Amino acid sequence: MPKKAPSGSNPRSPQPGQPISLKTLGEYLNLSPATISLVLNNAPGVRSIPQDTRDRVMEAAAKFDYRPSFYARSLRKRQSFSIGVLVPELNDSYATQVMAGVEEVLMEEGYFYLTASHRRKPDLIQEYPRLLMDRSVEGFVFIDTVLEEALSLPTVVVAGHRKIEGVTNVVLDQKRAAELALRHLYQLGHRKIAFMRGGSHSSDADDRWNCLMAVAKDLKIEVAPERCVVLELRVSTPELGFGPMNELIARGVDFTAVLAYNDIAAIGAIRALMNHGLRVPEDISVVGFDDIQGAAFHNPSLTTIRQPLNQMGAVAARILLQRIRGQATFPDIVPIHPELVIRESTCPPNPKRNRNKRS
Repeated sequence: MPKKAPSGSNPRSPQPGQPISLKTLGEYLNLSPATISLVLNNAPGVRSIPQDTRDRVMEAAAKFDYRPSFYARSLRKRQSFSIGVLVPELNDSYATQVMAGVEEVLMEEGYFYLTASHRRKPDLIQEYPRLLMDRSVEGFVFIDTVLEEALSLPTVVVAGHRKIEGVTNVVLDQKRAAELALRHLYQLGHRKIAFMRGGSHSSDADDRWNCLMAVAKDLKIEVAPERCVVLELRVSTPELGFGPMNELIARGVDFTAVLAYNDIAAIGAIRALMNHGLRVPEDISVVGFDDIQGAAFHNPSLTTIRQPLNQMGAVAARILLQRIRGQATFPDIVPIHPELVIRESTCPPNPKRNRNKRS
């Protein structure tokens, strides 16, 4: 016996899995395409449609695997519901934690994002926004990326320090971060501190260095040139700090603590110290920066300045969507507050340390 068609449906109904349009779905349900569109898009006014009708629409859509046309919705609302996200590297711990916050907000708001990693190459930083605009993104989030000029779309830069028209910078309070890091070492008794300065390709490098120098001056901590190294490599691996620490040790200068540019550099520095027979923190204390996910699980666990990276990403995404919708205006800079996290990699200097212990 042939199966009876649902009440109010067209006997010549499409088969499950068969491509189906809004029109044929309407014929099957004996409903107007406008009614079905209201239900599937959860549009304003959908509450005026009886619940049993809404249920029928959703059941039929699931049965025939029908989805509203993204392109039709985009044309109707003149929106693509997508943004572009630019990062230095996809495997960078800093960037991935920020992106997690961005993604969380965008998912809640029904937005999609396209990501491009530029490897800190200036030509790609200029070209990728154009490519993403060709794909109709509505705005941009730049993460740890030096932006040189304004774009034609709303833009938010995480760790951006340049005042550019139309750009909102979500930045850590670097002055407060410098105070937390240096005062911690100072209060432990450290006076001979080695510094790892970030390379100019990193967007936070200059501002963080200037703030550290200002705080060191306030605390009367000598910043000796021979105890300073610049991180030149454009990598997001512990190698970033491994070579510079070997360089510091090779100079034969005395220091009791190291303030690294970030956690990845700190982890590389610790390995170099251990390779030369120096213990952390008994011989050398090490402070990182960022509080990446692996910092608490490193051995020793890393004392660091916590940037609320997930929060920074979420703040950036919310600001961008509000700017896209014209819901609010924002200052050029939105500050985020840091936190000192004390773990196992710092302690008071050891007066009995063998300063000549090098291997």
